[in-house]
Amino acid sequence: MYCVKCGVKLQEGTRSCPLCGTPVLLPDDILEDREITYSDLFPKEHNSARYLGLSLATALMGAAALVCFIMCINMYGEIAWSGYAMLGIALGWIWLVFPFWFPHRNPIIFSGVDLVALGGYLLYINCKSGGHWFLSFAFPLVGIVTLLICGVTALYRYVPGGRAFITGGFFILVGGCCILIEFFQHITFGSEMFVWSLYAVTVFAAIGLFFIIAGIIRPLRDFLHRKFFF
Repeated sequence: MYCVKCGVKLQEGTRSCPLCGTPVLLPDDILEDREITYSDLFPKEHNSARYLGLSLATALMGAAALVCFIMCINMYGEIAWSGYAMLGIALGWIWLVFPFWFPHRNPIIFSGVDLVALGGYLLYINCKSGGHWFLSFAFPLVGIVTLLICGVTALYRYVPGGRAFITGGFFILVGGCCILIEFFQHITFGSEMFVWSLYAVTVFAAIGLFFIIAGIIRPLRDFLHRKFFF
């Protein structure tokens, strides 16, 4: 038996770690006392250090955005390129820092938030550059990616079995969506249809069928689980 915090080996019957003082959760304790929480096992100092690091990262990213803004105001008298930089930094904060403020993160919610933030950033670029590609290309593209990622994340989270079938279906849908993406590219930029999407459909369909077959054939599924923890 080992301490969950520092890893030191413990004697049988020990109620707390002699090195770090972390309480030892024995099997009998789990049955007798179900009110033991995460914070009881891991001291608050860990959370304090985590929040300190997140606060520091937030402050540094905010300072970088402010520097970009001040430089543009002094040089051009307007936001100019600092708008791209500030929103890019904000997008990075939403992707890399914001989720870790929450001890219990729901991947479905945060995946949706990340992709909505990306859509907002693309909308700003479209408006700032005077483009006409957001509604006919970027918006449906981000929408498709959002639905796919949130859908497969929800299935992984709430359907514990059948991950091979879920993954296979995901790859097949990605291949089908490539045709939609090329269609949006065609109506927005006037490019030809079926230049690259059919190759993508073939590759993704082959990968998807492999995972579906792996879900049907138990030895292959067990092999993937042993080698890749899938």
